[in-house]
Amino acid sequence: MNDLAAGGNAPLPDGALSLRVPGPFDLSVIVTGENGKVAGDGDFVFYNQPAAPGARLTGDTVTVDPRGLRHGAARVTVVVSPADPGTRLGALPVPVLTVAGRGGGVLARFVPPRPGPETVLLLAELYRRGTGWKIRALGQGYAEGLAGVARDFGVDVADDGRDSGASGQRPGPAAAGPYGDAGARRPHGGPGGGDAFTALVNAERAAAGAPPVTADHRLAAAARAHAAGMAAQGRLAAEGPDGTSLHHRVAAAGYHCLTVAEHLVSGPRTPAEFVAYCLADPERARPFRDPAVVHTGVAHVSGPAGDVYWTALWASPMTPGGLARLTAEVTALTNAERAAAGLRPLAADHRLAAAAQAHSDDMVARDFYAHTSPEGSEPWDRARAAGAPHPGIGENIACGQRSAAEVVQGWMNSPGHRANILKPDFAYIGVGYATGSRAGTYWTQLFGT
Repeated sequence: MNDLAAGGNAPLPDGALSLRVPGPFDLSVIVTGENGKVAGDGDFVFYNQPAAPGARLTGDTVTVDPRGLRHGAARVTVVVSPADPGTRLGALPVPVLTVAGRGGGVLARFVPPRPGPETVLLLAELYRRGTGWKIRALGQGYAEGLAGVARDFGVDVADDGRDSGASGQRPGPAAAGPYGDAGARRPHGGPGGGDAFTALVNAERAAAGAPPVTADHRLAAAARAHAAGMAAQGRLAAEGPDGTSLHHRVAAAGYHCLTVAEHLVSGPRTPAEFVAYCLADPERARPFRDPAVVHTGVAHVSGPAGDVYWTALWASPMTPGGLARLTAEVTALTNAERAAAGLRPLAADHRLAAAAQAHSDDMVARDFYAHTSPEGSEPWDRARAAGAPHPGIGENIACGQRSAAEVVQGWMNSPGHRANILKPDFAYIGVGYATGSRAGTYWTQLFGT
């Protein structure tokens, strides 16, 4: 059995799977395609619509057979909410997800961090990988009710304006549309705000000659959770009250970034005011016009004192080709610095690159930042393990920089890192890069003689 941590994943066997969350909860699943959106309202399986092709809800268990899902299905998101709509998840026991195979044996288990004021939790997702399926633990909270989640995944939710929590009972279709809590009050940062924000962003990008961006529900969920955390604290912060960073939230939501940038802002009341504030400063305006940005997600949440806290995320997804181009750019900029100093260029070495990439991945996965790994391995140990034969090894690491140019410039501004880049004895280089954890980006240069 795999005990999953938030962001962790595990392979799944072929055949039907049973997903169970016991306790005072309503369990739902949302079936989406590669674009992260439903094909229609029938892709939402919940207590008022308990079946769809390949998925059936019975009590506290959803049975999912990936082979039976509708054509084009690529992801099944598991959603949990209180059975009593007036209750916050933080007032209930922590929901525990178990996944069992055809024989009933438990394949995976996920216990998320204890929720706080959230009313819905994206607990996990089943996702297609090649010809098979895997599970990823999420633990991503929403404060907007089940209808807010449904809207973000593209479900058409009717809103009759009534308060679904007034009676303490789950409303039926006649009370608040087919998704139960559609009449509940939605805080700032709902899909309408996101749509307005995306339209304003794309108007600016069109004027700058940059391609349009697409709103991504995973980035929106991470932005919403982070904005809610800042509102709860009453201040702008890189981490929530529980110590969870914005970039941890992005990873837990299932978005693997190649590039990422963010805005944390308080004050503006509307998407138009927020965009105007960002565009007034060249540095803040940069993501609006950056052609590398593909997806965005935004949310704003009001704090107890009425202040409004915004989180906006800008990202492009990680791809093998994108990673190769980015690491090659780091090598090219490094060699430009060596050429300016009259030194020979460094040759790319795939073994050093493998060791460097493994170290960047490890720093993200285990949330540390150091040349020495938690069990004590050093750069030369990692190079040797990757098969690199070089007798002399050097390493530069960095975190937080958002481009190849920024990280190389930062290394050149540091005497120790600069000495590695300009060391005449070095002849080979490998570069690693990963995103996530606290700083967002983690870079490694590994040099060999």
